[in-house]
Amino acid sequence: MRAVLRWTAAVLVFAAAGVGTAYGITGMERTDVPGLATESDGRWDYPTLMKPPLPPGRPGPLAEENKAGTHYADLRKLVLPAPEGATDDRTLYGTDGWLATKDFLAEYEEKEDREELAQKFTDYGLRHIAARGWTTPDGTHTRVYLLQFDTAAVVDELPGEIAPSSSPGYQLRGAADSVSDEDFPAAAQVRDVTHVVYTESKPYGAEQTRHAYLAAGDVLALVVQSRKGTANPVPFQQTVTLQSQLLG
Repeated sequence: MRAVLRWTAAVLVFAAAGVGTAYGITGMERTDVPGLATESDGRWDYPTLMKPPLPPGRPGPLAEENKAGTHYADLRKLVLPAPEGATDDRTLYGTDGWLATKDFLAEYEEKEDREELAQKFTDYGLRHIAARGWTTPDGTHTRVYLLQFDTAAVVDELPGEIAPSSSPGYQLRGAADSVSDEDFPAAAQVRDVTHVVYTESKPYGAEQTRHAYLAAGDVLALVVQSRKGTANPVPFQQTVTLQSQLLG
């Protein structure tokens, strides 16, 4: 009888311990349990984003009363900052934060396209270009360009001329086989910002390039990401979304 009682007590102790352990795990986040941490989906750690203040009495670019769609905030402060751990591309700093048009046009493959775009930008009243670029530890090279024109009416026309929905009107350097990115999620698009997104289709050689044109008010943006092998779609989608939010 004493032996039976001892075994019964032991079973109850182990049962209680088992229940306590199960409760502890089910009550924790998955990432808190050793061996069950969720692997990163590839998103980058960007700094906290804040739009620069507007001049007193000036509306935002998408406000109903802002008929010209003007971005009154300093365009240079609307360019997405580099994520944590990235190395800045100082070649895109330009002079006082403004990039020369010829340096932006270097993104395009064909000389004839560069000349045609230069004339088009002159005709449409390009005011200036703000840019930033960086390379992350995985080798992804990102470039972000913001082109500001006189009015939103001009920018409304440009995507149809430069970025048709099926494939780019002007091919980027090293991305001759870019096509519409049908897998770009609707959830990554920001309301009232026009998105035209492309990806380089296989076979794409040594590296893959993804790029997107964004139109918001009087600004046309170009976001480019390229990486040896395959360019991860997740940080590209994240970058496009964040830049869209800054412009909207």
